[in-house]
Amino acid sequence: MARIAVVVGHPQRNTLCAALGRAYAEGARRGGHDVQLFELAGMAFDPILREGYRQEQPLEPDLLAAYSWLAASDHWVLVFPLWCGDMPALLKGFIERILQPDLIARRGSDSEMNWRIFSNKTARVVMTMAMPVSIYRWFYRGHALKLLTRNILHFIGIKPVRHTLYGMVATSKPAQRECWLDEMRDLGQRAA
Repeated sequence: MARIAVVVGHPQRNTLCAALGRAYAEGARRGGHDVQLFELAGMAFDPILREGYRQEQPLEPDLLAAYSWLAASDHWVLVFPLWCGDMPALLKGFIERILQPDLIARRGSDSEMNWRIFSNKTARVVMTMAMPVSIYRWFYRGHALKLLTRNILHFIGIKPVRHTLYGMVATSKPAQRECWLDEMRDLGQRAA
């Protein structure tokens, strides 16, 4: 049994991203896994890192709960839409706020340059977009996916990171969306 954190990084409620995150969590529960779903649109926290890494910004109760679960989990699932070529600012702010206390605590220590604060975890990135996935991967070279995978998740020690990308979501038919939801339930059941 795995302990799983599902983070939906869409700033609006009742979206395809939220449905995908819920489907993954549903499948994980069906598979006997311990799962917690965090929908950022419903959480109360300041996504702006006001002092950068100069001074710790205390975590609000919703962020403390998320941090505790993320730290104790085996597997992370991050679900978000591609907006302006990247993840929504709310998700980026969530990640920055979650990481800040640990990174500040390492300053001046022997582990200052070791940012692998979440080692021994795996992750899956689920991204939706309006364009075809092939165009995103080959023409745009998967910029946001690389940024999140290599520059954030790998950097903090999370490996491997697997990806699920859904394209042309704005024009997708209900049958297609149901197939995507079924895929998420299956991945959740297998904690993959």
